[in-house]
Amino acid sequence: MIMLTMAVSLKSFKPDCPTTTTTCNKASTTTITFFYASLYIIALGAGGTKPNISTFGADQFDDYDPKEKLMKASFFNWWMFSSFLGGLVATLGLENIGWGVGYGVPTVGLIFSLIVFYVGTPNYRHKVRGGENPAWEVVRVWKAAWANRRAEPPEDLAELFEMDAHHYEVTGRRQLCHTKSFRFLDKAAMKPTSTTTASTTPLPPPPPPCTVTQVESSKLVLSMSKIWLATLIPSTIWAQANTLFVKQGTTLDRTLHHHFRIPAASLSSFITISMLLSVPFYDRLLVPYLRRRTGNPRGLSLLQRLGVGFAIQTLVTLVAYLVEVKRMHVITQNPNPMHNYVVPMSIFWLLPQYVLLGVGDVFTAIGLLEFFYDQSPETMKSLGTTFFTSGIGVGNFLNSLLVTAVDGLTRRWGRRSWIGSDLNESHLDYYYAFLTVVSVVNVGVFVWVARGFEYKREVDDDEVVLEGKVVGALEMEGKV
Repeated sequence: MIMLTMAVSLKSFKPDCPTTTTTCNKASTTTITFFYASLYIIALGAGGTKPNISTFGADQFDDYDPKEKLMKASFFNWWMFSSFLGGLVATLGLENIGWGVGYGVPTVGLIFSLIVFYVGTPNYRHKVRGGENPAWEVVRVWKAAWANRRAEPPEDLAELFEMDAHHYEVTGRRQLCHTKSFRFLDKAAMKPTSTTTASTTPLPPPPPPCTVTQVESSKLVLSMSKIWLATLIPSTIWAQANTLFVKQGTTLDRTLHHHFRIPAASLSSFITISMLLSVPFYDRLLVPYLRRRTGNPRGLSLLQRLGVGFAIQTLVTLVAYLVEVKRMHVITQNPNPMHNYVVPMSIFWLLPQYVLLGVGDVFTAIGLLEFFYDQSPETMKSLGTTFFTSGIGVGNFLNSLLVTAVDGLTRRWGRRSWIGSDLNESHLDYYYAFLTVVSVVNVGVFVWVARGFEYKREVDDDEVVLEGKVVGALEMEGKV
């Protein structure tokens, strides 16, 4: 951040501009190198902090303390709230007070936050990882399951290998309960005395069995992968806010007052604003109400929350389709031969789809972050955040691929492209209708996957005390 602030502030890093009315000279190679180096260093640092900082924050809550466990249920709501608030303040700063101050203020804030972070180091709860590498543990489970592939998974759980409770007390790791999903992986925990070693011919010694907890950890990774696949379409829908929604806005009347024109991309701030308004409403009003109705400490189970978010995103594409139909109707009534001319229709017609996207983030973005953290194996908590961020990244790539494919196919049919360079001569309404259908199908797939999902159950989580009430672990999350 210091380098980036210097790059936009110091005159030595800025190209010469003889006058305000002439084009500035081309930046030197040194200036460009310094600027991009600062961006790459920021990206490198973000790669180390983003997958870990929210996980580290959630780890500060004691799951054995009922009060802290209840507060932890709200942590990700306020974590995302603060992230969006910081982004909004930074955006407003860049737009109104200039690049130098806009980058300088967060740089000072980052330095101050680092000082606060290091001062508090002695008081943090830090779980020291013991045992083998978690990634190798997953590989060992699959290797052992493959070695026993010809055996039938045992019906009697006594035939599965597991350490005693004392082992988990000593190691500080939590023991996981056995689940019936992905039963082929149970073969990795079969004891050597089972039928896998019974043979009249000498066989090489089988690999040492994995514990039930190790097997269940691998099952969790598989289960989360199924949910992750169902999140790619919602991530693709979210990507529209920075692509087609903006391009659509450039064709509309952006005049606010006399000669002031609203930048089309600035409407994305309404996503942040609606999200910032929705989080307190959800956490302080809706969750307590739903908690009384459902008995679930979170109000909705993790997957129910995601389902609501995906449904709202489907509504976003439907609203975008209806607005585009309206825009095309206005174009028909006001024909103009100019390329990409401004349609006599206010840009604020796009506001509902932006606001709905922000409301949906309360359920989708925050819900995904909490879900992947909560359901990750204890030794792989950062994996949950990786699932979340990678889903967003893949969704953006899918959006680019989808736009390119749809544009190419619709052109090949000899008709107007759905997403041409001139949106006034395109059929963006068809594309939004297509996204709506895809979203509806994805919601159906998600519900099907969610109904077969088994939540993580820890041996000491069979009963959780919440506000004086004993709630079973399965009851906390519900069936979906």
